[in-house]
Amino acid sequence: MRRALIILAALLVTACGGTEPGTRAAGTDKVNAGVIAIVDTAPIHLGKAKGFFTEQGIDLTITPVQGGAASISGAVGGQFQFAFANTTSLLTARQQGLDVKVVANGVSSTGQQGKDFSAVLVEPGSPIRSPKDLAGRKISVNQLKNIGDTTVRASVRKAGGDPGGIEFVELPFPDAPAALKSGQVDAIWVVEPFVSQAISQGARPVAWNFADAAPDLTVAMYFTTSRTDPDLTRRFTAAMRRSLEYADGHPDEVREILKTYTKISPEVIAKIYLPKWPVEVNKASVQTIADLARADGVLKDRIDVSTLVP
Repeated sequence: MRRALIILAALLVTACGGTEPGTRAAGTDKVNAGVIAIVDTAPIHLGKAKGFFTEQGIDLTITPVQGGAASISGAVGGQFQFAFANTTSLLTARQQGLDVKVVANGVSSTGQQGKDFSAVLVEPGSPIRSPKDLAGRKISVNQLKNIGDTTVRASVRKAGGDPGGIEFVELPFPDAPAALKSGQVDAIWVVEPFVSQAISQGARPVAWNFADAAPDLTVAMYFTTSRTDPDLTRRFTAAMRRSLEYADGHPDEVREILKTYTKISPEVIAKIYLPKWPVEVNKASVQTIADLARADGVLKDRIDVSTLVP
């Protein structure tokens, strides 16, 4: 009788106790993913809603983070099993010797001039008429020495200008349009929904920097660390790939899911340029960003992207 009670108590403890993220429970793995609450990350939210992660035995929690630095530190520190960060942030982390490994594409440029989710904008009366005219100007980016200034410089070079004299100013995306209107900066680099918002307020696009930097640029990716179980990584990747494919083929559902996790108004959501979500990472474009970042001094050494993207 005593032995039976001990066994029963143990079973009750197991049933009532919590499980750590990444551990198996009731046939599923509880997973915590660090993800920025922006347009780019619509596929993972849509995939969760559609049950793609559940089908892979994953009980997914999506934790909002402020940016790539927070997602990388959270993953390396063990808070997240998977996370989302832009290409330059991941390349920088890899160069610093951090334990990061890409498992799935995150978001990509449309590659279309005039119809991308990233742009450089100026006031309507500005003398800046082309990317070449951005040389020597003061331009806002949301983070210095990252994918923004690297791709803006690429736009200027492509147009035949010298990007060496550009002064980049760090401003959060939401603050950029006001800084442009006040004359604090000559131009702003923003992504959606701020591209559409600024254009609706009269700003004029002069460069589509993601489209200029590389064909079909891979802008960000999902990643993990060597700490994560390989089978769990395989299943997360499978769910993520299905989520990307679904999002890319169902733009109306993407616009609907954006209403559930962002603060973008429905009116703006209806107008924004959506990015592309191809299943495969464009490794050539990642290498291009790595080489451009090295040329700009953002990265110290040349990085072979195969060490980051299997």
